[in-house]
Amino acid sequence: MLKIQDLRVSYGAVKALEGVSLEVPDQSIVAVLGPNGAGKSTLLRTVAGLVRPIAGTIHYGGRALVGLAPEEIVRAGVSLVPEGGGAIRELTVEENLRLAHLWRHDAADERKAMGEVMELFPALAARRRVAAHSLSGGERQMLAVGRTLMSRARLLLMDEPSLGLAPMLVSLIMRTVRELCRSRGLSVLLVEQNARSALSIADEAVLLSSGRAVASRHASELAKDEDLWHAYLGY
Repeated sequence: MLKIQDLRVSYGAVKALEGVSLEVPDQSIVAVLGPNGAGKSTLLRTVAGLVRPIAGTIHYGGRALVGLAPEEIVRAGVSLVPEGGGAIRELTVEENLRLAHLWRHDAADERKAMGEVMELFPALAARRRVAAHSLSGGERQMLAVGRTLMSRARLLLMDEPSLGLAPMLVSLIMRTVRELCRSRGLSVLLVEQNARSALSIADEAVLLSSGRAVASRHASELAKDEDLWHAYLGY
């Protein structure tokens, strides 16, 4: 579904990504792990079209993404779930969700998608008419995932979905992501500092360090490699 080859990104003299290559197979979860400053969020932002690479290619379903505007990438079926959720604070839960579907111009499908999100996240259904700024951290993350479902994305780019959440909520979000892949055929590129949680639901894992991919393995295999954990993740 997603194929990244030799991706290179720089911020001035700072090299953020140096020749990163990875693939996200259809209906799978690929976790991207690594210490702060490894280039994880830059990777997602580049796929989403928010950062322009200096070299390399990104293909989604066979279509080249490099050079496309972010809104074109969303319409192609790729949706970024940014760190912190990225909700518009002044709008209600329902208004935030409706915005994600607005470009599709399909009222019937909007109602259907809204019903699916409210069924998936009862906490949002109970607060659908309250402003997003009043939501808890967990509810904001649910709203962020709900927006991607409203957009009918097939590939989710998730940036630190567990950030600032209590362990119980982290477990809920991770289970939800795994279930969405199974029940709706979605694929996920998941950036996470909480390596153990990410590996518990991922199929494959890539370890970044200083902008380079230093390991790429099945998630269960990487979880057992104590040398890599000590060297790159501080465990």
